[in-house]
Amino acid sequence: MSDLSKREEEILEFWNKEGIFQKSLQKPAPKGEYVFYDGPPFANGMPHYGHILASTIKDAIPRYRTMQGYRVQRRWGWDCHGLPVENLVEKELGFKNKRDIEAYGIEKFNKAARVSIMKDVSDWKRIIPRLGRWADMEVDYKTMDSTYTESVWWAFKNLYSRGLIYEGFKAMHLCPRCGTTLSNFEVAEGYKDIDDVAVTIKLPLVDPVGQANGAGEPTYLLIWTTTAWTLPGNAAAAVNADAKYVKVKVGGEFFVVAKERLAAVFEDAEIAEEMYGKDLVGKKYLPPFDYFATELHKHKMHAWKVYAAPYVTMDAGTGIVHLAPAYGADDLALAQKEKIPLIHHVTDEGKFVATVRDFAGLSVKPKGNPRETDEKVASLLKERGLLFAQEKVKHSYPHCWRCDTPLLNWAATSWFVKVSALKSKLFKQNSKIGWTPEHVGEGRFSNGLAAAPDWAISRSRYWGAPLPVWRNGKTKEIKVAGSVLDVLGMVRRSGNRYLLMRHGEAIANANNVLDLDGDPTNHLTKKGEQQAAAAAAGLKKEKIDLIFSSPFLRAQKTAGIVRKELDLPAEVLVDERLHEDNDRDHLAVHRRMGEFLFDIERRYKNKNILIVSHGSPLWSLQQVASRRPSARFNSKEMLRTAEVKELPFTPYPHNTNFELDLHRPYIDNIDTGEWKRIPDVFDCWFESGSMPFASNHYPV
Repeated sequence: MSDLSKREEEILEFWNKEGIFQKSLQKPAPKGEYVFYDGPPFANGMPHYGHILASTIKDAIPRYRTMQGYRVQRRWGWDCHGLPVENLVEKELGFKNKRDIEAYGIEKFNKAARVSIMKDVSDWKRIIPRLGRWADMEVDYKTMDSTYTESVWWAFKNLYSRGLIYEGFKAMHLCPRCGTTLSNFEVAEGYKDIDDVAVTIKLPLVDPVGQANGAGEPTYLLIWTTTAWTLPGNAAAAVNADAKYVKVKVGGEFFVVAKERLAAVFEDAEIAEEMYGKDLVGKKYLPPFDYFATELHKHKMHAWKVYAAPYVTMDAGTGIVHLAPAYGADDLALAQKEKIPLIHHVTDEGKFVATVRDFAGLSVKPKGNPRETDEKVASLLKERGLLFAQEKVKHSYPHCWRCDTPLLNWAATSWFVKVSALKSKLFKQNSKIGWTPEHVGEGRFSNGLAAAPDWAISRSRYWGAPLPVWRNGKTKEIKVAGSVLDVLGMVRRSGNRYLLMRHGEAIANANNVLDLDGDPTNHLTKKGEQQAAAAAAGLKKEKIDLIFSSPFLRAQKTAGIVRKELDLPAEVLVDERLHEDNDRDHLAVHRRMGEFLFDIERRYKNKNILIVSHGSPLWSLQQVASRRPSARFNSKEMLRTAEVKELPFTPYPHNTNFELDLHRPYIDNIDTGEWKRIPDVFDCWFESGSMPFASNHYPV
């Protein structure tokens, strides 16, 4: 070991032994608190150079402010959710797409994600202090904790109540491998230059255009596109109403193109006549593919016609564009305005639907060879005499920044934050920030704010905080939850009322001896019988319908006395799950009690139920009912012999350990009747932005 390394370790040992970091937090801070927020890392990967460099800066600033007289809390946290984690787990499991996740099971997949995300925690806790950085890594927070998620819900509901959250149908970018749409911020990370195919297609006009038609000589609109895979979804064509267009004759055919693009399309062509784009509006044509002809017959007034669109430019192509409204923002906006039908001819896996019979199941933008399918579409159009020209083009194309799959422009429903309504406030706040260097705030960041679209915050994925939105299947009304209690308010309850009772004093109790295995000679003492009878007298007003008992003798005897005193016709129901803690495992007891409680909640309706058991199981039942995690048994909190206590209980989303768990599928397994949760999860960046309050479980 070098002298330098030895010296570093000696300093670390001194800091730890003397609690120097803790003392820096406890010393007087005349200038008050200096708030320092640290973007947390994912723990399913080792620290790399980027982490180490940033950690040096993140350590220097709090130390400097502390020396200036501030108190700087430096609480560590862990990012746990999102596509970065899911992608790694998919690789570990050998999955190719999200369909593999669903086949595997959402519960199993999310369990694997929970394990994966924390697999390198011990290494982080070793390496970060070794860098000399001070941070509280013991009292940490995790974005996957229910308390954190509840705060994210609170923020979402707060925004929703102020009209800043809405559900919208918009064109976004879809990753077909991940099977979810991405935000503009994510898409901006993944543009790449690729070699692609551009095609010019002939669309046969049904309606006459101008006067220059010869006998039997067809007239075509010429459209140009770099996305031939969208042509089976063609629903309309668009022109610029104010631009000049020409009808030219080449051979025995007429073609319509923008006059400004004529030289780029034809080397030599005879202009038969001129017109404006507005003269073409309303003209009908035959689509390049007829896969959806029958389906769109009811939309014949709006489909396969020419429309005017201001976004049609003369920068490239023919001055006439084809519209596939399900796969482009401008196309969708025009379609919504003009009632042009949407043809979704591609699945969210990026494959042609079965109706597109010539290409059914084919990936529209295959990874590794993104132009392959476009070339096949062009080849078929050529066979049918509709391909006018084909060329190779190099252009910038968006790819998924996580899995490098070519993205598709895709019209889909998502939930948005109305950033447009917040821009003036954002600019005002930005002006107060002390940017270093200044031009970053005035330039890049300010420009980013100006261009920022509404933020799509929902993802069609699995490992993330669930969107707290429920929709009524009949009325389509929306409910938004801002807390766990809001969710419990929607849960359909059985109407059961539960009372707990510990058995009366038994011989083992009197002798201060533990009986964890159910000694068949461990009868109630005389005192125990009297305790049971007295408790029964107090239960007469409760109108007990059913009694459940542990199989152990002392519990069954107690239950029998109560039944007799109450003159109940129903026999005592002995349930093996209610026995004493002979598992020697607190988690096992917690599971047994959770299974029992949720089971009888499902099986019975509107009953007053008495549960007779032992100190440890009854304590665990209370833990389960109050949504607290499994913990070591606290004897000071257990019921006394023959003590009766009501058990308030509402079913809640829970994992296999019967701990509150708000993840999928648990959140969707609760019975909310007609109300069904929107299945999406949050964009993990929304969770990250909630850190200042969510890390502290605000509001508590």
